[in-house]
Amino acid sequence: MATGVNELDTAVHADWAKWNAGTRPYTLGIEEEVMLLDPQRNWALAQRIDDVLEALPDPLVGYVGAETHQAAIELTTDPHASVAGAVAQLRTLRGQLAGALDGLGLVAGVAGTHPSAVWSETKVTSASRYRLIHHTMHDLAMREPTFALHVHVGVPDPDQAIELYNRLRVHLPLLLALSGNSPFWRGRYSGFASSRTILFQAFPRTGMPRRYGSYDEWVETVDLQIRARALPESTFLWWDVRPQPRFGTVEVRIMDAQSRVVDVAALVALVQSIARLELEEGYVADDVVRAEEALAENRFIAARDGMGARLIDTTEESLRPVTRLLAELVDAAHPHADALGCATELARVQALAAYPGAARQRTYPGDEDGLIQLVAGLAEGFASS
Repeated sequence: MATGVNELDTAVHADWAKWNAGTRPYTLGIEEEVMLLDPQRNWALAQRIDDVLEALPDPLVGYVGAETHQAAIELTTDPHASVAGAVAQLRTLRGQLAGALDGLGLVAGVAGTHPSAVWSETKVTSASRYRLIHHTMHDLAMREPTFALHVHVGVPDPDQAIELYNRLRVHLPLLLALSGNSPFWRGRYSGFASSRTILFQAFPRTGMPRRYGSYDEWVETVDLQIRARALPESTFLWWDVRPQPRFGTVEVRIMDAQSRVVDVAALVALVQSIARLELEEGYVADDVVRAEEALAENRFIAARDGMGARLIDTTEESLRPVTRLLAELVDAAHPHADALGCATELARVQALAAYPGAARQRTYPGDEDGLIQLVAGLAEGFASS
């Protein structure tokens, strides 16, 4: 390894890269991107984030934030030791937001995309971060908004965090297949379980990132871009998984936002259980972690086919049903779910796999009236699922 920052102790890292070592292992935080809807306009997206932020009641302040597009809002939980605690707070936040929106004549709903939104109605949020995104991305920032579920897992040691980051990459296609919840785009069936994934990857610094040998290597790679002023700061990396030094977490970002809280709970339990499985046992083999091209292809297959996908198994050199891979993973993760106290939520994974969000959406007719009914259904279930 070349001399320089790569060989230095993390204490000399730039301020942005100083790892929060006070994080408790396997603690959780949830970030959920939510669509703002106008029921008086055939359930179209409502470009009114500024109005919403001004009208927030005190209990929501600090837990609700803007996103790139004015029709999107983010709900963020506190750190929690358990899946049950994080999900309970998310459910409360949904209910409080629904109440706040009612006073504005708006409602909320969750899916990976709004099924009939078009780019020409998109407006970028006025906050400086998102104006910078618009300035640097030009028309890419004007595409239809997408909505994701992000899960943070606490890891106190930065090199362990990079180890988990590397290993989680193998599981990202499976998590994407399970969470696919955006089969419609611009008013038609897209052919993808997660059209959100395909839309969002038009942005730079997205998708399946490469593996890193150490935390120092990752820091130097990112800090070069910051020093060169190509990148404002590290959170402008929008990879499917990324280290988050400020929180002392590894953040899984590949999943579509989920319409139902029970499905959020299943996915969060799976992510937390995988994290413990990998750090305590090293479940996936090192040669699988190094299979960069296969992982990237699996990501595409999962976005397209969802739970009908057949993913590349580099060990057997064959395509295997994602349902079988998921069953094997859940079985291996079950003792860790018991240790973490999330076995009940993990048991929901198989129900989600049997009837994921993309499949539920496709029970609605794909014409204009059917998609209006779909969005109305998303709004109805927002605070009650």
